[in-house]
Amino acid sequence: MPAPLRTRLFWNHLATLLLGMGLVGLLSWRAVEAQYESTLRENLLAQAQLAAAALLGQTLPPASGEPYLQTSNIQPGIHTRVLGDQGAVIVGLSATQGDGLVLVPPAENTSSTTPTELLQRPEIAQALQGLPATAIRRIPAVQNRRVLYAAAPILADDGNVSGLVYLAMPLPTAGLPASLVVSLAAAALVAVLLAALTGSLLARRIARPVEKFERAAAAVCAGDLNQHVPAEGGIRELDSLGRAFNQMTESLRQSEQAKNSFVADVTHELRTPLTVIKGTIETLEDGALSDTAGRGPLLTSMHRETDRLIRLVNGLLVLIRADAGTLNLTLRPLDLAELARGRCDHLAPLAARRKVQLVVKAVSTTAVPCALGDPDRVSQVIDNLLDNAIRLSPEGSTVEVEIRRQRRECECAVHDQGPGIPAEHLPHIFERFYRVDSSRNRQSGGAGLGLAIAQALIVAQGGRIDAESCVGKGTILRFFLPAGEDCRPTDQRLTRT
Repeated sequence: MPAPLRTRLFWNHLATLLLGMGLVGLLSWRAVEAQYESTLRENLLAQAQLAAAALLGQTLPPASGEPYLQTSNIQPGIHTRVLGDQGAVIVGLSATQGDGLVLVPPAENTSSTTPTELLQRPEIAQALQGLPATAIRRIPAVQNRRVLYAAAPILADDGNVSGLVYLAMPLPTAGLPASLVVSLAAAALVAVLLAALTGSLLARRIARPVEKFERAAAAVCAGDLNQHVPAEGGIRELDSLGRAFNQMTESLRQSEQAKNSFVADVTHELRTPLTVIKGTIETLEDGALSDTAGRGPLLTSMHRETDRLIRLVNGLLVLIRADAGTLNLTLRPLDLAELARGRCDHLAPLAARRKVQLVVKAVSTTAVPCALGDPDRVSQVIDNLLDNAIRLSPEGSTVEVEIRRQRRECECAVHDQGPGIPAEHLPHIFERFYRVDSSRNRQSGGAGLGLAIAQALIVAQGGRIDAESCVGKGTILRFFLPAGEDCRPTDQRLTRT
């Protein structure tokens, strides 16, 4: 079973911190050890030089011939030997601190070192040349212990080297004093505990929102769309994920509401004509069929409702195909002005009954702008816009269709002088089954699919559609299509009454 996210984050964070701390600790240890040894070298060499300065110009006793033996280091004190130029022990000194001796572990607890061997040591050879020097050497006989040596020359009155001050100091086994090692270990332990604590807090902070996302996603999968996750946690990626999740659930809720509303509207729209048709058939079956004078209106009503049902089904079919991207479109350059004039001719009888004047105006400085679109679908859109404008326009008013070129687009705008659309309704007029005036009957107002179909058809052809309206001053519905090649020059106005 995969480990939880919180556990993985914790261990990954802790492992990363420990690895980094280990590398930094190793480098720091070496740096501190090097600095510690450097300080000891300087101090021990300074002591040797001070001792040598104290013996400057003094006559040293003759060499005793005693071989160099550092057995005095097993006693308290830093072992000090003043050596002659042949390496013989001349003077023995002990360093003290306060009232007591400095306690130091043994350095060289061996038998003896001959003067010849002693003179071969680099620090002594350099000191005999007049230059103070230090060296660190391991003593195999004392558990491979490291010992720091410092040699400083003693100068006679003539400037020649008359002897050496040779100091030895054993170094800690771990390379650093025990107290410093304990301090570093304690600091490392505290750092590990802090790393574990911060890793736990970080893993909790990151994993908690993700766990909430998981629970919310599971609830959404189960059908509960009323889920909301926090989006202000202070982590940019998680906040973005939270906002995206909330937008997704909001979109799903809206889609679910739209679907339910759509199904309810479709059901209602289908039920009305079917009820009328069913009632007409029952009336005819009850004896009206033989009534020659009475069956005519009944058949007319049934025919009207059947047409209305067919229009509704065809409109729904167009919307479904547009949503699925399966509309059968034949895109080619078309003269929008000529097409608009043809649709005005087609709707001229309706305009005449409403006493509305139709005007087509093509605005272009060089040529009539041609659009790239499907003639049948564009005609359907223009018919829809003109039908709405004619039905909403008062008697004696004018509906104007204006065609113009807008850079890479061609615009077709339908202006009417109707009552206008209130601002709160304007953003919704392209929604399916949406009616600005719910009191209008379906014979005059339709099913509320016209503008939704117009938008779907225009968008499917790579265009866009919008609306502009002011209450009491009419409405402008305009759509834009990609521009094709320009057609013949023109500047015409066509009027249909």
